[in-house]
Amino acid sequence: MSKYTILWEYLKQNDKENYKLSYEEIREILDFDIDHSFLTYKKEAKEYGYEVGKISIKEKTIIFNKIK
Repeated sequence: MSKYTILWEYLKQNDKENYKLSYEEIREILDFDIDHSFLTYKKEAKEYGYEVGKISIKEKTIIFNKIK
């Protein structure tokens, strides 16, 4: 089980087409701050039907898109 599994399951359970989550919202879901390792783990989202879109460091948001 990955440290980001809770986030991937959140995306899958809520089943939206797109998500734009702030770093703070992600911290609330995971109960920890995301860090640089997120870049390594982001490929796991595909197993849950999502892909990581734009990561905005300036806005502190990450966009997730449902794979069609």
